[in-house]
Amino acid sequence: MKTVQKKATATKHEQKKKVISAYAKHDKDTGSAQVQIAILTRRINELTDHLKEHKKDNHSRRGLLLMVGKRRKLLNYLKNSKPEVYEEVIKGLELRK
Repeated sequence: MKTVQKKATATKHEQKKKVISAYAKHDKDTGSAQVQIAILTRRINELTDHLKEHKKDNHSRRGLLLMVGKRRKLLNYLKNSKPEVYEEVIKGLELRK
């Protein structure tokens, strides 16, 4: 059973690397606002799917709300400092309808 969990973790790690490489400014960029927003968006989507199945999981719901708030703050920062990058991130992640 441990090997199954390791494979799932490895795939999550690989997914995170793909997200980072898609939004990174350079090879070692893991902390820029657009990378953080992309990672948070992926985690928010995963947690939203989890909460659809587990409706009473209030601990995870709180974590989701904290992540949404953090992403909102990062998006506001990008919008105020680099509007063109903000527009690219919004379109790339399909955050606004």
